[in-house]
Amino acid sequence: MPGTIRLPILALSIAVSSVLGATYHNAEHIVGAGFYNSFNFEAIGDPTHGRVNYVDEATARGANLTFNSDKTFVLRADHTTVLNPAGAGRNSVRLISKNAYTTHVSVFDVAHMPQGCGTWPALWETNEALWPAGGEVDILEGVNDQGTNQATLHTSPGCTVPASRSMSGTPLQLDCDTNVAGNAGCGVKFAQGTSYGPTFNANGGGWYAMERTNAFISVWFWSREDPTVPADVKAGGSSVDTDSWGTPSATFPNTSCDIESHFAPNNIIINLTFCGDWAGAVYPQSGCPSTCNDFVNNNPAAFADAFFQFNAINVYN
Repeated sequence: MPGTIRLPILALSIAVSSVLGATYHNAEHIVGAGFYNSFNFEAIGDPTHGRVNYVDEATARGANLTFNSDKTFVLRADHTTVLNPAGAGRNSVRLISKNAYTTHVSVFDVAHMPQGCGTWPALWETNEALWPAGGEVDILEGVNDQGTNQATLHTSPGCTVPASRSMSGTPLQLDCDTNVAGNAGCGVKFAQGTSYGPTFNANGGGWYAMERTNAFISVWFWSREDPTVPADVKAGGSSVDTDSWGTPSATFPNTSCDIESHFAPNNIIINLTFCGDWAGAVYPQSGCPSTCNDFVNNNPAAFADAFFQFNAINVYN
């Protein structure tokens, strides 16, 4: 998900330059109310020009746009208000982690993701102050309930990836430069039908995992009932061994992209926007009714299922 805002780098940062082998140890276990401690709310204008109004923490809590139990955390959009077309967009939430990472593994245990016409949910990592020079990794992203998940890198010039790679997904554009093809980035379309939207939710969600090193960036997905889910991913415990995870859904090697110079310490971002540069652009081909902005304005009940429910996020380094 592209962004052009310029904010100060968060002071709390974890940066690890290298790891020995592929065993990583837990640095953060985020669950339930811990999301409020590990993330800041960004009440900012949407850099992707969506029909959205990102609210602050007090507003989100007061309107029940974020809430938690001991074992879950929910982030959602307003689903009761008809919007004034001349006013602000639909209330929603954008979170940014207080910690930033270089070499690491992030594992997202997601029970439900936002779905519906006009929706554009994303789990991603970037450095807002340096974008695009600090790089961006989109781990979970899609629009309008269309197709499967897409993982994408967005970078400054000089980062490309080969067409032939050891992964289960299908490569799209090979140039990661934000200046190419309207900032499409170098994306990979996942093979698994359960990796996005209503099908993901109907199967009870699943796990997304991303490993970043100076040699490659890889993304995996396992549906909730997938018998091949690694035991360490399921457990969310003290360590993970990515060598045991099998072929990733998407991988981006450093063959013709110096990952170390194109990616700064990145924060995790969780957000839900509507319409805008991607969901709005492809809305006419989505099979959804009306126009994107009009649909979002006038059909609040359509967004009853526009929410993330997290069991946990685990970060390893």
